[in-house]
Amino acid sequence: MPKDQARHRVALLVPLSGPNAAVGQSIANATTMALIDTGNKSLRVTTYDTATGAVAAAQRALTDGNRLFLGPLLSEDATAVAPAARKAGVPVISYSNDSAVAGDGVFVMGFSPAQSIERVVRYAKGRGVQRFAALVPSGVYGRNVSTAIIRSVEGAGANLVAMKSYERQPKSLERAVAELGRNQNYDAVLIGDNARLAVSAVTLIRKSSSPQARILGTELWAAELGALRVAALGGSWYASVSDSRYRDLAAGYRRQFGKAPFRLASLGYDSMLLVIKVARNWPIGAPFPGDQLRDQDGFVGVDGVFRFGPNGVAQRALEVNETNPAAIKTVSAAPTSFKD
Repeated sequence: MPKDQARHRVALLVPLSGPNAAVGQSIANATTMALIDTGNKSLRVTTYDTATGAVAAAQRALTDGNRLFLGPLLSEDATAVAPAARKAGVPVISYSNDSAVAGDGVFVMGFSPAQSIERVVRYAKGRGVQRFAALVPSGVYGRNVSTAIIRSVEGAGANLVAMKSYERQPKSLERAVAELGRNQNYDAVLIGDNARLAVSAVTLIRKSSSPQARILGTELWAAELGALRVAALGGSWYASVSDSRYRDLAAGYRRQFGKAPFRLASLGYDSMLLVIKVARNWPIGAPFPGDQLRDQDGFVGVDGVFRFGPNGVAQRALEVNETNPAAIKTVSAAPTSFKD
């Protein structure tokens, strides 16, 4: 590709084919919206399909002269493209939520289960919950949830009295809840899974385990607001980024593209706002100034204020919400800055 004399070249690495194509396209559309909404003319963003091979996509992006990678979406793709990007001095801002891929030039922008769990555990502890239990799925996400709840409960000065894992199958979930029921000495149980599975789990918990325990959820619940209106989950708490600005983004997205965005589209929008801010001090043709990603005051986007910590993982200001069939209520607002 010819060299740009007046624009920075940025690569967007997302799946545009295969099973995650719709999510990738939603993120790509949101980055376009951010450029249009801000009227920015200093960036040239080119999208590369990682579904046909993340490493090959990264190599094409480097050959084309891109100085920054936004994406990939999947943690394994972020790991795969990191060596070539690092060798070229190109930072990677991944949309993954797996903190294990962060560091040495790779930044993780996705919503971290560890942060949402710590936030809701501390909120629950502050309202009298002393004994916690947990249900976690098998797999990488479940292992991350397990580690996070152990650390969060310990850090809050509370007790983790039981934790059971399950495969995402009805019989396995039933067994895990039954085993949890053998230890009914808990005040709250965290369900480390999506809202739809939480509905199934809480029904079993109320029947065979504990009719009174408070139900806690993770950031995954924010993507399934419809499921959170189910009466069985009434009174549950979960922590997530605020949806107040996202609703405006979703409305604008529907007007422009004729359909609703995936919730992760906000990552595309906010990553572009971040780049636009940094680009004010980024000379055309120069390497991306990665040191500016460490701004302690952070960045403000659709999902609120965030900044990258020493480990390269996005630290986010989260709110705590309470579910109810009538409406979801914010019971603890997200801080508006890191000075709050």
